[in-house]
Amino acid sequence: NVAKTLAAQYEQEAQKLNKHATLSADAGRAFYTKKVLVGGKDLSCSSCHTDDPTKVGQHAETKKAIDPMAISANPDRFSDVKKVEKAFSKHCKDLYKKDCSAQDKGDFLTYLLSVK
Repeated sequence: NVAKTLAAQYEQEAQKLNKHATLSADAGRAFYTKKVLVGGKDLSCSSCHTDDPTKVGQHAETKKAIDPMAISANPDRFSDVKKVEKAFSKHCKDLYKKDCSAQDKGDFLTYLLSVK
């Protein structure tokens, strides 16, 4: 499972900065729903992907349908490492104006892996 492998890699990266770092589904959920002000709007991952990552989301601007984020509902979502990294890079910069940390990415994947 690529998502589990990636989460483990992110955990190892996070441990280079903090040897006690561990991944947390709760922290991942908090990251997924964390609102930030972007262009005058409070947005989060869940703004487009819904609070329930097993459901189809909708792009905030284009209204285009977005496949579910949860691996249980969409096993192919995190199956290509390059696509995952590209998506993290784009969306983290769009929302947070910076790259997300290895801890953030690992927590996020841990949360999405935990959702049934």
